Amino acid sequence: MSAAVFCALLATVLAILYIQLRRHYSYWARRGVPHEPPKFFVGNMSGIGTLYHWKDINARIYNRFKAQANIIGAYTFFKRVVFIIEPELIKRILIKDFNYFADRGLFHNVRDDPLTGNLLFLDGEQWRVLRHKLSPAFTTGKIRFMFPTMVAVGERLVGACQRLINIGGTVELKELCARYTTDVIGEVAFGIECNSLNDPYAIFRRMDRTIFEKPRHSLLVQAFMFTDPNMARRLRLKSFPDDVSDFFMGAVRETVGYREKNGVQRNDFMDMMLEMKAQRDRLEHTDIREDDLTNGLSIEQVAAQAMVFYLAGFETSSTVMSFCIYELALQPVLQERLREEIFGVLQKTEGKVTYEAIKEMTYLKKVIQETLRKHPVIPHLVRLTTADYSIPNSNITLERDMRIFIPVDAIHHDPDIYPEPEKFDPERFSPEEIEKRHPFTYLPFGEGPRNCIGMRFGELQTSIGVIQLLRSFRFKPSARTQVPIVYAKKNFLIAADGGIHLAVEKLEETI
Repeated sequence: MSAAVFCALLATVLAILYIQLRRHYSYWARRGVPHEPPKFFVGNMSGIGTLYHWKDINARIYNRFKAQANIIGAYTFFKRVVFIIEPELIKRILIKDFNYFADRGLFHNVRDDPLTGNLLFLDGEQWRVLRHKLSPAFTTGKIRFMFPTMVAVGERLVGACQRLINIGGTVELKELCARYTTDVIGEVAFGIECNSLNDPYAIFRRMDRTIFEKPRHSLLVQAFMFTDPNMARRLRLKSFPDDVSDFFMGAVRETVGYREKNGVQRNDFMDMMLEMKAQRDRLEHTDIREDDLTNGLSIEQVAAQAMVFYLAGFETSSTVMSFCIYELALQPVLQERLREEIFGVLQKTEGKVTYEAIKEMTYLKKVIQETLRKHPVIPHLVRLTTADYSIPNSNITLERDMRIFIPVDAIHHDPDIYPEPEKFDPERFSPEEIEKRHPFTYLPFGEGPRNCIGMRFGELQTSIGVIQLLRSFRFKPSARTQVPIVYAKKNFLIAADGGIHLAVEKLEETI
């Protein structure tokens, strides 16, 4: 082939590629949907993970177009996405028309990475079956059975905080709270005393750090897996590092084996998983497909559910706890007000943290709600259309497999909804203030059939941790405290970059 022919072929290929890319990235323009001009290959994601966090990109797009329409077009690299920003339309998507939006479209690869076969990642019928089977684990009755475990670990949290004060007088709150929630979830989900509060290098805590600080793939590969999970699955990519998968699978097998052999029952999450495994075991000689979850769970499927309960439970709650204490450290008047409520309620119970006592702490509830408003942990909810959907009162149709973003953090920081959004004000959640807002402008746990299944467990775990810390210590800013907070740009979750460092004093009088 001559050089001239090669150059002509190359020019033709490049021209075809250019035309296809130009057509692809003109999708929203052709439909008259407001959108930012995209760049080839990256769409509207320039700077993600380096200059910007997801929340920054969401806020930029939301604030630019919120006055123009109830939906906004965007491109996450090669994928088209649509931002849904109008509360009534959000309500339709999450509840009224949920059947069109039941899937999340997240990456999972059960064949090569069994732990991804969990309630958070799965879609379709498998998700529906799992949600039905797991919901009883998070009823009020079940949570009350788990309550004493949470309180016992919370008491150990006080000792761990005191040891850190003895060393240096300042505490990195995110790490301390993560050690607390790791121990809680470890005991509830695995029936194992993780010992993270006594030993920051305990094996479960080391695995936590590996997952969030040393992911299996680079940011670019993670972005590819997020935007095109089907192709990532065909390429047999995995989400979790092999040593993490091996550890958690081994921990579940060991726990299951011990309980089955010794007839141990603890009325916890793992007990319910054992019941489902026993159901599958009774049918082991029948013809059951591996992905059929209606007839119980295999040991791998049990491990996947325990894994996601563990990860979601320890990371989100510890983040909320640390942000809550951070905000109270910056506003000592609010901190003292909450401490007074805690002391007043605990005096009635002779210092015991009870389920009923926490329900009585109404200001604590407001403080945690405002923390979740200002720092919602997840920047946006993700849904995937399962069929073509015509947006009411418009000529716009969302095609099947269109990815939906509901920008939670951007809505939570909209000054038209929450005046002075950067101000931490728990009174936003007084009954009269809540009544003024559309209920779908506050979405830290999502809403509808696919909301966070462990919402009440997470709120209770967070409340116990905050109570135990404030009843024993006073928190103040230190020389290392970031004001305002700086978020880690490489994480999808909203988290403080470098942690949250505060000065801590032991209270002279406590209860």
